[in-house]
Amino acid sequence: MNKFEKVSFKRYNLDTVHSREEYDRIKLPERSTRCSAGYDFYLPHDIVIPYGRSTTIATGIRVILDDDKFLMLCPRSGLGFKYGISLANTCGIVDADYFLSDNEGHIFVKLVNNSPLANGEDIKLKEGSAFCQGIICRYYETDQDETDAIRNGGFGSTDKK
Repeated sequence: MNKFEKVSFKRYNLDTVHSREEYDRIKLPERSTRCSAGYDFYLPHDIVIPYGRSTTIATGIRVILDDDKFLMLCPRSGLGFKYGISLANTCGIVDADYFLSDNEGHIFVKLVNNSPLANGEDIKLKEGSAFCQGIICRYYETDQDETDAIRNGGFGSTDKK
């Protein structure tokens, strides 16, 4: 089973300082056309990305994936072409077992405004704007793989065994 759902309001409220009304308006990721590879993620509230800085977005979203899948988060080309906005880690990887973490698998995205295309200005994006895309991918294991460790944590948790 592969599907997106919201984290609980309790989790969202722990990770952000936003209202129940905002949580209720969170839109699940969706593809914009039948041939789109990526599921667009939408801003849960207005944001400002100051020039030369970054902004972290608590999406309110988690993903349930089959064990042989992962979600790759990529920038939307429009933000890159128009403003030079990028993801802080250039490409995010959400493993299938992240869903089981104590944080409910809450997906965060960090956007960076370091581009000359921004002309030294802060970039303002409105609630409901598509700001990144998630692509569900399959991965393969080597024949000698014997990994049996279990994750419990968020960013960088796989190297904290």
